[in-house]
Amino acid sequence: MPTLILVRHGRSTANTSGVLAGWTPGIALDERGTAQAAALPGRLAELPLAEVVTSPLQRCQETMQPLLDARPGLRVHTDDRIGECQYGDWSGRKLAELNDEPLMQVVQAHPSAAAFPGGESMRAMQTRAAEAVREWNARVEHDHGPDAVYLMCSHGDIIKSLVADALGLHLDLFQRISVEPCSITAIRYTRLRPFLLRLGDTGDFASLVPREEPPSEDAPVGGGAGAP
Repeated sequence: MPTLILVRHGRSTANTSGVLAGWTPGIALDERGTAQAAALPGRLAELPLAEVVTSPLQRCQETMQPLLDARPGLRVHTDDRIGECQYGDWSGRKLAELNDEPLMQVVQAHPSAAAFPGGESMRAMQTRAAEAVREWNARVEHDHGPDAVYLMCSHGDIIKSLVADALGLHLDLFQRISVEPCSITAIRYTRLRPFLLRLGDTGDFASLVPREEPPSEDAPVGGGAGAP
């Protein structure tokens, strides 16, 4: 079965402004995110990508554009099922104010029970994304063979939930996983089990440098902004 390369979109204007973007239109890459996207073709240069599948949201489309420009023959598909979690009434709100919402504790400690008002549950988010991956695995294997490599560009919570699915982790543990903007996660699927080959690889250790303010013990909903 194929190997899946999961790319989180580059840093966005919502990441740097501390806003939970969700499906809010018009959320673009910021200057750093644009640079991250520009570096992506070089980072992936050795991989013979068979297909690209991307979230329909602007920040993912912009992240993929330099790669598609560098490989004009590469087919790209858009799949709503790997779009961001539907945060509903939380979309567009500041993360700082959402921290005071009682539901945030559920999102952090018991996400399998979390459902966003006016949006979807985190279980539904994981289910649709995992179903998309399984369908694309079968399609890519049929069209390109069992050793094919393909890429999906998606969002922090989606990628974390797919990693949890691949590792057989309960969704309640997925907040222990971290994937920074424009990081690369690789999963090789086989008939018996998936293998996690890379997790949140940016090739940059700046985010590990101790900061003046200690990091929060909570997982950043939506994925966070990465290194400063």
